[in-house]
Amino acid sequence: MSTPPSAEPPSLELDAPEAALPASRGLRVGYLVAGLAFTGLGIAGAFLPLLPTTIFLILAAGCFGKSSPRLEAWLLNHPRFGPSIRAWRANGAIPRKAKVLACLGMASGMAIFLVAARPKLWLGLLVGAIMAACAAFVVSRPAPPAA
Repeated sequence: MSTPPSAEPPSLELDAPEAALPASRGLRVGYLVAGLAFTGLGIAGAFLPLLPTTIFLILAAGCFGKSSPRLEAWLLNHPRFGPSIRAWRANGAIPRKAKVLACLGMASGMAIFLVAARPKLWLGLLVGAIMAACAAFVVSRPAPPAA
């Protein structure tokens, strides 16, 4: 059964003018390689529990925006990840469910670090402070507007 046209997300056409892309071919290739690497990390993060997915795809979309408008459009139109990337670009927004999962992931990662590594007190406090700062940043982002 096909999806009604009204239920499909709008397709984004991103035919960036050549002026928007870096003039240097080497720089464009560098952005393309970084975008592909971030995409690979994002795909791995979809399957590995403590590796994030969306942040790597947001970074990949930014790199593709400077190297390959076609790949940028592919990411922005992706049915699973596109809405999160577009919400981040539009408002710096993170959905509530993603905030909860991110904070749970950080807390789990911190617990595993403490148990597995048994760090010295100063290192445990330092890593804990960094995790807390990251969690505070995630929680402070607005939620995407209701559709």
